[in-house]
Amino acid sequence: MNIHEHQAKQILKKYGVPVPNGVFGLTVEELIEKSKSLKTNKYILKAQIHAGGRGKAGGVKILDSIEELKKASKEMMGKKLITHQTGQEGKVVRRLYVEESSNIEKEFYLSCLVDRASSKIAFISSDQGGVDIEEVAKNNPEKIITTKINYSKEILNEDCQNIIKIFSLEKKVHEQAKNLIKAIYKMFVSTDASMVEINPLILTKEGNLICLDAKVNFDDNALFKHPEIAELRDLSEEDPIEIEASKHDLSYIKLDGSIGCMVNGAGLAMATMDIIKLYGKEPANFLDVGGGASKEKVTEALKLILSDKNVKGILINIFGGIMRCDVLAQGVVNAAKDMDINVPLVVRLAGTNFKEGKKILDSSGLKLISAENLDDAAKKIVGAIK
Repeated sequence: MNIHEHQAKQILKKYGVPVPNGVFGLTVEELIEKSKSLKTNKYILKAQIHAGGRGKAGGVKILDSIEELKKASKEMMGKKLITHQTGQEGKVVRRLYVEESSNIEKEFYLSCLVDRASSKIAFISSDQGGVDIEEVAKNNPEKIITTKINYSKEILNEDCQNIIKIFSLEKKVHEQAKNLIKAIYKMFVSTDASMVEINPLILTKEGNLICLDAKVNFDDNALFKHPEIAELRDLSEEDPIEIEASKHDLSYIKLDGSIGCMVNGAGLAMATMDIIKLYGKEPANFLDVGGGASKEKVTEALKLILSDKNVKGILINIFGGIMRCDVLAQGVVNAAKDMDINVPLVVRLAGTNFKEGKKILDSSGLKLISAENLDDAAKKIVGAIK
């Protein structure tokens, strides 16, 4: 689950991570009234959306007075920001955040995330802050170091030192930097975060380290342990289809292609998407109905796929293990009775009760195309929509 910058900073601040003083508002009037409490000669106005690249899109302004802040806030609230992460559809600004300005001496990059390959917690640090870390990795990989840490309640001083060494800080700032790393680590493990990204982390002219920007993601599967974090979810920032999918415990991610996919198992879903691309088309979604999906769940899954206007064809690829193919087939038939399926539908069944499933589909009267294997299924759905 993603949260807004102002929410991320409040959580970091709770754990002792230094952040600028700031206020947020859901209306311009609320924002201006709160901003009067800030002690600064410049106001930093930031649009709050779940996407990076706000500055380049006009979502960050430096202003010299409350009057300028009010004018800029009116212009920014309700504006659609288009960044490299939003796509051309953009995101509408529904909340704003204002911070006190900082005197920047140096900018760094710092992030903490779960490294699934090594089952460790990884810190990534660089002295090239304020720019996309992907660009640094591409052009100056030697400017990035990764420190992998075995999970524990606390991080060792030695690990902290390894993380911050690329910053080349003066000794008087070292203790401050180590305390910052310890605070981020404590917040990361205590809240079941999946990523914390600080870009930039700055050293001010006064000699203080401050997290000038912050992005935090949380593990959805652990939110039941953190109701206070779950309450921070902003549904207006999420795709309506993905919201509906979550209500039915379906793993769904909308993509930009034209072939809708219904698969059981994340690995099989990834393979299905890959083979669609191999034959020249793009998947419209990632959709894993899970290993033990019911007929009702399958019905809802098919409805979700068809609610995407970009879908020109559907590929159902089921390998029956825990999930029986006859259950899947009955779910497809049920869904077809409730809606008008006017796009090609290719079905590949294998595993438990696949013969029974095929019989249900064949006797349903539905116009569908049967496939023998995954390769055959991909060829047939790509050919059908052409």
